Amino acid sequence: MQDFPFFNRHALHLRPDPSRVVVRPFRLAIEPREFNPTDKARVNHIVERVLALDEAETEAVLANTLRNFDHHDYMLGIFEQRARDMEHVFASHASFSLAQRQLIGAYFLHEYSFEAAALFNPSIVPHPDQSGVAHGGLRFILSLRAVGEGHVSSLTFRCGTISQEGMLAIEPPLRFASLPKVTARVGDRIELTFADDSDITERVIFPVTEAQVNGIEDARFVAFEEEGCTAYYATYTAYSGREIRSELLETRDFLSFRLVALRGLAAGNKGMALFPRKLGGRYAMIARHDNESLHLIYSDNLLEWDLGTPILRPKFPWEFIQIGNCGSPIELDEGWLLFTHGVGPMRHYSIGAMLLDKDDPSRVIGRSHVPLVQPEKSEREGYVPNVVYSCGAMKFGDRIVLPYAISDTFSTLATVKIATLVELLTQGGAADGT
Repeated sequence: MQDFPFFNRHALHLRPDPSRVVVRPFRLAIEPREFNPTDKARVNHIVERVLALDEAETEAVLANTLRNFDHHDYMLGIFEQRARDMEHVFASHASFSLAQRQLIGAYFLHEYSFEAAALFNPSIVPHPDQSGVAHGGLRFILSLRAVGEGHVSSLTFRCGTISQEGMLAIEPPLRFASLPKVTARVGDRIELTFADDSDITERVIFPVTEAQVNGIEDARFVAFEEEGCTAYYATYTAYSGREIRSELLETRDFLSFRLVALRGLAAGNKGMALFPRKLGGRYAMIARHDNESLHLIYSDNLLEWDLGTPILRPKFPWEFIQIGNCGSPIELDEGWLLFTHGVGPMRHYSIGAMLLDKDDPSRVIGRSHVPLVQPEKSEREGYVPNVVYSCGAMKFGDRIVLPYAISDTFSTLATVKIATLVELLTQGGAADGT
């Protein structure tokens, strides 16, 4: 990529892998209770065909189905759970043998290659478990937007470390991934839980509501500090295929997650990013609710966000169409560092940055006049050409770790010295802020 020489781009490339799959419902609505009479009739036609097989045929078909999977007991458990989830739809469930139940469950599941098309728009936060990390280093979690068949977006994770000297390493993911159990569903609030023994690279958060059915997009994670405790929040876009809305994810351990829709006038738009702590006793968010400028919003309620104050408008040619944030603000001694994206001619997405006053973040005290990272001709082709984009960076010592996506296809990481970046942003002073 074309970028400033002080950006140290690491030789790490996280590319989409079509061999990575999850097992998910096949040919059915998000919720079984939403089946219409035609769906129910077809389901029971399939059930009747399975019940017409004799015991030996049932066992043979089931064994053949399992042949492509390494963990047979695990898969049989998934098959049984699927049948249990659909039990109220079946007309003859009382007569099922165990093998019949397992096979029927398999008929209503399929493998889905959740990152076959793209793996992009990353964000990064410190891992809640730092045990065993080398002295001076840090373990982190990288979240990524994965896109598979039908342009459906889900949320997936990687684990990595950065050494005291700034060397980055990413652990390879496991091939087979898993979906969480829905442990609670109350209105717009969903609670999800993964198995305790699952690896973080196995965990995939797939759409679980009609508002999300076409995607959970662009999660901006932040480690939020309050009263000595850390919670991990992510604002993301839920896409139904027709409408979008902003939602909030919360977790403490990356095993259990709570997802809930945000409310208020600002929540009908994309790209909201939460500050990592309260400011003056209130929550604060960077948002873009006029489709082109960045706004600062305060709220007394984490789930309620109305309109805010514009703090940055398009000024330079590389951002004439719109400006957005590239994740949550990062607290520095010099102020709040916010990476931004700008859209220019031919939908050319570039990454810049701005510095906000520590005490009054509505005041811009520094701004990049030109892109810091932008597409290069040799790498700009991909799922969406001519784009670089990030959903969140992280401070580590005297460096910033910036993960970003290239052409909405694959992701990489760069590091930059904070002092050098701050010096660049503050050249020209606050007059360049708006």
